[in-house]
Amino acid sequence: MPATSTTDPLQREREHLAASRAALRAMREDVESLDIRDVTGTWVTALVLQNQIEARIAALADLSHTPLFFGRLDYLHAISEELGEGGGGENFYIGRRHVHDADGDPMVIDWRAPVSQPFYRASRTEPMDVERRRRFGYTGGELTAYEDEHLTDPAETEQASALLAAEIEKPRVGPMRDIVATIQPEQDEIVRSDVTGTICVQGAPGTGKTAVGLHRVAYLLYAHRERLARTGTLVIGPNNAFLSYIEQVLPALGELDVAQATVQQLVGHVEVKGEDAPEAARLKGDARMAEVLRRAVRSGITLPTEPCVVVRGSRRWRVPVYELVEIIEELKGREVRYGAARDALPQRIAHAVLLKMEQGGEAPDDRVQDAVARNSAVKAVVKECWPAVDPAKLVLRLLSEPEFLAGCAEGVLTPEEQQAVLWPKPGRSVKTARWTAADAVLVDEATDLVQRTPSLGHVVLDEAQDLSPMQYRAVGRRCTTGSATVLGDLAQGTTPWATASWPEALRHLGKPEAHVEELTKGFRVPEEVIAYASRLLPAIAPGLAPASSVREAPGSLTIRQIVDGDGTEAVLTACREALEHEGSTGLIAADARIPQLAEALTAAGLPHLSPGTETSAEARLTLVPASLAKGLEYDYVVLDEPAAVIAGEPDERTGLRRLYVALTRAVSGLTVLHAEPLPEQLR
Repeated sequence: MPATSTTDPLQREREHLAASRAALRAMREDVESLDIRDVTGTWVTALVLQNQIEARIAALADLSHTPLFFGRLDYLHAISEELGEGGGGENFYIGRRHVHDADGDPMVIDWRAPVSQPFYRASRTEPMDVERRRRFGYTGGELTAYEDEHLTDPAETEQASALLAAEIEKPRVGPMRDIVATIQPEQDEIVRSDVTGTICVQGAPGTGKTAVGLHRVAYLLYAHRERLARTGTLVIGPNNAFLSYIEQVLPALGELDVAQATVQQLVGHVEVKGEDAPEAARLKGDARMAEVLRRAVRSGITLPTEPCVVVRGSRRWRVPVYELVEIIEELKGREVRYGAARDALPQRIAHAVLLKMEQGGEAPDDRVQDAVARNSAVKAVVKECWPAVDPAKLVLRLLSEPEFLAGCAEGVLTPEEQQAVLWPKPGRSVKTARWTAADAVLVDEATDLVQRTPSLGHVVLDEAQDLSPMQYRAVGRRCTTGSATVLGDLAQGTTPWATASWPEALRHLGKPEAHVEELTKGFRVPEEVIAYASRLLPAIAPGLAPASSVREAPGSLTIRQIVDGDGTEAVLTACREALEHEGSTGLIAADARIPQLAEALTAAGLPHLSPGTETSAEARLTLVPASLAKGLEYDYVVLDEPAAVIAGEPDERTGLRRLYVALTRAVSGLTVLHAEPLPEQLR
């Protein structure tokens, strides 16, 4: 730590913060002043270097509202060279990014560095050579407090961290924040898991599983940057509202190049215009459809009945039928991608011709083979025996022609299931057909059967419990040679095809060896609220352990029965009460009730936002359809009419799961309003 002018500990820490911010500005200015004119050979090199410089400048931005460091470690002994830092008696400030002074000495250590790990893992039973752990408290970006834990002092008793609790409970306005200051040991273990392994996190509401997944991406990019920069990373969320909510977490940690998408955006080969009946959607999402599509893609392959005769100059070279059959059967048996096999077929036929040329005394080379492969006779055999396949046109035919579907689905789908899968009205063309979301996934599967889907280095899949087997396959194709972090909660599955078990889901994803971790200790949702919502677990997820919370917040749950009217006035009153508190408020209601409530809020002069729109100090109320509530959280939640939320789903179990989601979105307080009787489990 640099020399300071005061003996007041808090003032010294403030001076170190000011010095660190100055050092960060200097680092940024150094990058901004780089002159690359004399080191770039071509305009391409110049463009690449300039982009890298701009990315570095953006990563070095000093966010005034975000603490530059949040903790400090004082070690007992010198840090080993393996950790890359150290010296006996030195202390290390832990923050969101590395900062060094003009001499290159570290002033802030990146939270992902090995030397920072004890900040999250050290305890009195295992101090990890840490004498003191200091946490800092901030108000509006200003360092205002600190607290110390002396991990090796037997006289000091263990107490809960007030600053840690305050950070967890801090009112939230705007998008989701990072949790680098509050990561718990069990979360840190997941965050730092090796890049080569896939991990699945079953997390109850409020356990921070989404944040853990995002911080794992940030950690992997730190530890394996070159590898992942080359192969790419992707975060997959359930909808755009959710992606908007989480989109600022990784940039706040200095990671700007992580792509985000929904599953539907990944499989956007066709424009979705229609909607399936629940049974049709369930069947189209069934893993058996992969075999139906495999058969459909290969249905056009036929064996030749005529030899292939190639004319070159004055000579004719004849490949007999039996040789052509052997070539095609061999390619069929290899189970390579349809398109790759089709590309290989003319070369195989040309090779057979070259062998005959050599037997005839000629000495052909590779150029001759390529020319033979382009010969019209060879092309005619390929076109006849291994025709080109357009994936979208193939699926269009499969869902429009009962005879074609029956031939491809024989022994896989029953006649009744085939009838359910077929479109009520056959599509005329790819552009005009009323494709559904489930159809788009089928087109993606067919596309991969024709041509391999490129694989990324790491994929984070959030709210995974709602995916169908075919959707899991679509995601798995994006990380066949990479790893994945799968996040979800079986109790929150609200689709007709919701995941029954993680081993089954991971098998469809193509990662059966993945390790499953369960997070049951909540930090966001108060104990009173999570205990109330957990009454639904025996009905919606019987094998799941109930969650608990480390946060006791008496009075955080209010249940009000509405006696008169349709409940609109009671909703307005509850919203006004919630808005009296600091932070965000979410009004969650059945989708069918949203237009009526929106009109009432406007008439009452209560400005409100839609999910995915960033809240601000002036607009802190969001009107949330129950179908979009998953993954979001608000300081205070007003839940309108649970019976209507349940009734909005196709069956009671799905309705109770949707209600469980809505009940667990509150961080500080939940008010439940009902005119209709509550479900039996909550009475």
